[in-house]
Amino acid sequence: MPVIQTAKTASRPRKGIRTRESILRVAVDLASVEGLEGLTIGRLADELKMSKSGLFAHFGSKEELQLATTAMAREIFVEHIIRPALAEGEGVKCLLRLCQGWLNHVEAHVFKGGCFFSAASLEFDGRTGPVRDAIVEAMKDWLATLSRAVVVAKKARHIKASINPEQFAFEIYSLAMGANWALQLLDDKTAMKKARENILQRIKAVATPTCPPIKL
Repeated sequence: MPVIQTAKTASRPRKGIRTRESILRVAVDLASVEGLEGLTIGRLADELKMSKSGLFAHFGSKEELQLATTAMAREIFVEHIIRPALAEGEGVKCLLRLCQGWLNHVEAHVFKGGCFFSAASLEFDGRTGPVRDAIVEAMKDWLATLSRAVVVAKKARHIKASINPEQFAFEIYSLAMGANWALQLLDDKTAMKKARENILQRIKAVATPTCPPIKL
């Protein structure tokens, strides 16, 4: 009997985790369209056809929901972009895969409203507080990931030794952010194509003779 009770007890937390994750994936999509400030317990309850009390069991406040949603968006970003790129290999291949993954996730509407963090960055750039801090941390990590990929590409002698990794990562990041803005706000259907061409040009311009083929 004690063994059966333990198994049942163990299953409840797992079910709760799965339920919470399902709720947060809906919350991420909702926030990517309506903004994190528009994401409330009541709004999410309406979207999920759930009671507010049911959601309060998972999130005790609007801020807690916003933080959990940001954390889930970060997990999705890692799952779709960073992890596949790291599995691609080292050097310029990883850098290219990171860029390709970012552009692809916008085109594929991994987040319903475009890049979650591009939208959240604009929404919270002039604010203070834990939600802004979480967004800042996620974006700094993304820049650091790009920068580390450039460092590794330099060590592999795929990219010129004179290149500043942080500066180069910032250029790539800016091109991708601009493409998302043009696609979402201006409805520029060629934005991703332009971004790919520009990023390719920048990487080719700093490539060494021993660099593998560069394409996106």
